[in-house]
Amino acid sequence: MSHYVESEQGVRIYVEDIGAGTPVIFLHGWPFNHKMFEYQFMELPRLGYRCIGIDLRGFGKSDATWDGYNYCSLADDVKAVVDRLGITGATLVGFSLGGAVAARYMARHSGHGISKLLLVGAAAPSFVQREDFVLGTPPDKVDDMILQAYADRPTLAAQFGKMLTASKPSAGMSAWLQSLAFEASAVGTYKALESLRTEDLREDLPLIRVPTAIFHGVQDEICPFELGEEMRRLIPGSTLHRFEDSGHALLLEEPQLFSERLTAFLADTLIVPEPIEVTPEQTPIL
Repeated sequence: MSHYVESEQGVRIYVEDIGAGTPVIFLHGWPFNHKMFEYQFMELPRLGYRCIGIDLRGFGKSDATWDGYNYCSLADDVKAVVDRLGITGATLVGFSLGGAVAARYMARHSGHGISKLLLVGAAAPSFVQREDFVLGTPPDKVDDMILQAYADRPTLAAQFGKMLTASKPSAGMSAWLQSLAFEASAVGTYKALESLRTEDLREDLPLIRVPTAIFHGVQDEICPFELGEEMRRLIPGSTLHRFEDSGHALLLEEPQLFSERLTAFLADTLIVPEPIEVTPEQTPIL
């Protein structure tokens, strides 16, 4: 079933809603949409889960506006969906940009309607390097992406697709991902990059108070694995799970392992590390 939910700003947010049972909300990465989770939408309803895919504003079938791409506005759009559909006890799954929005949602709205959080290759706590934060992408590289989003979006999408995976993707996979990127609006593509450059979640992550798993590709060139380690340090009680053979798009590169770990997390059977004392230099991983 498809829904359009109107947010407080009057923006129509597109929602794909399939299955019945415990809800699982999916937030996609830049510059894609809910369709990137199509395998999960085929698999999880068979196991008794309700899959709810949200197209962030400016992406997929959601309205494109000139403003409103900061993390707070995007998180407010998610809350509008949660409220409109009466969702409670959901697992929130966020990939890349969607992971960053999920983290802001948990902090800004106190995890309203959410009982678990899964961050997948999340662009957090900061996508870019800062004076007091050496991890992430150099700001000048993001500046170049922003300029290219304005001048040559097809080439940007093709170049970004090459960075997504640890090994060269098939021609079919590349074409599919590029087709999803072209379903995004030009303004959404551009403005979301500006938010990735400016937003900082270091004060948000310690406010997360639900069971949280972090899935991260060891060979990720877009959101380096060290970001996953930093998220683990900042989110109380969270666990970090390595995907050794993956880059950024771990759900596409190791789909079977991703599916096994996702369903285990949903069923509360995901193997977690033994509790140890954590310092900034020491992070428990699987």
